[in-house]
Amino acid sequence: MKSNYKALATYIEPVNQLNDGMEVKELLGISNQKFFQNSHTNTIDIDLQTYRIVRTNQFAYNRATTRNGDKISIALRQGNDCIVSPSYRIFRSKDENELNSEYLMMWFRRPEFDRYARFKSHGSAHEFFEYDQMCQVELPIPSIDKQREIVKEYNVIQNRIILNQQLIQKLEETAQTIYKQWFVEGIDKENLPDGWTIKKLSDFCDIKGGKRLPKGNELNDEKNGNPYIKVADMTKDKFIVLNDSFQFVSNDIQKSISRYIVQSGDIIISIVGTIGLVNIVDSTLLNANLTENCYRLTNFKVVHSDYLYYYLVSPFGKKEIESRTVGGVQAKLPMYNVQSLPVVLPKKEVLQKFEKSLNPINDLQNTLTKEIHKLTELKDLLLSKLATIEN
Repeated sequence: MKSNYKALATYIEPVNQLNDGMEVKELLGISNQKFFQNSHTNTIDIDLQTYRIVRTNQFAYNRATTRNGDKISIALRQGNDCIVSPSYRIFRSKDENELNSEYLMMWFRRPEFDRYARFKSHGSAHEFFEYDQMCQVELPIPSIDKQREIVKEYNVIQNRIILNQQLIQKLEETAQTIYKQWFVEGIDKENLPDGWTIKKLSDFCDIKGGKRLPKGNELNDEKNGNPYIKVADMTKDKFIVLNDSFQFVSNDIQKSISRYIVQSGDIIISIVGTIGLVNIVDSTLLNANLTENCYRLTNFKVVHSDYLYYYLVSPFGKKEIESRTVGGVQAKLPMYNVQSLPVVLPKKEVLQKFEKSLNPINDLQNTLTKEIHKLTELKDLLLSKLATIEN
């Protein structure tokens, strides 16, 4: 143990309160991105009184680490009380004046902690990181004033990220409203305005597939400059931006799939699993690899990528995508069905006016997105420095 490192055993204690009498109704899970999320557990005929209560300022984690992306699902509860699976473990700081819970959660967000927990996990078919192993975790625990100072600095950055994300969402809502008013409301595809027509999506861009990883190869968490875009990385936001959740491919794998990379400004659309997710590729993902479960739209002509993006996420676009999806258990959106999507092409002057109205929105969205990227890097740097904190 380093001289300024201390084991958690002295500072934390287990909590094991069952949901007797159904005191708490909200059942949640924990993502490997370390936040509480809605549980997908089917609770029919399940006795929720056997589930564990997590109260405000308590930690909960999934001790199972197998097939969890080399991360441990752990989170600090800061909302209302909830319940989690009986297999989860719950604990808390014994004394907030000795170990601040938010400071400890910062340590849990470090990739080094994930690697440690994964290394210390044990089992045969399934591996677990038990509470005894959690107690053995060592970290620097400076004075409480220093802990609070670090937490405050971290929260300033995190709150700015959240504010930017909210602003981006408002801008996106404005852009979608403009598109809806101009190209959806009152538009009858059987009786279009003069000068308007309908063409296939493939008339406006090239549509290309992604690539599956070569057999026997896996993604990794090493930030080596070769990010790999999965459907799970796609969001409800307009732009898909490089962040901590992305995984990477090695340089050797990159060479074999380098033909299947995306360019800044490309549109990607999911075609398997959760079908119809649509994002525009941000510059932070330039030359990123693309999963075989997505198509990318590139080399745009006649119309700007913005117009096609808002078509694909519009009620018209969503309805067409849904009607062209085939298959039962494993539904899929075939290439031809994407290429032949019918897209309304308005008069040139209307299209130019729409694109001009979106320019300031895009500029501000891009500025906020880049600021989020820089703030995220700053946040990661702050987390990395925790290892060298002195008293």
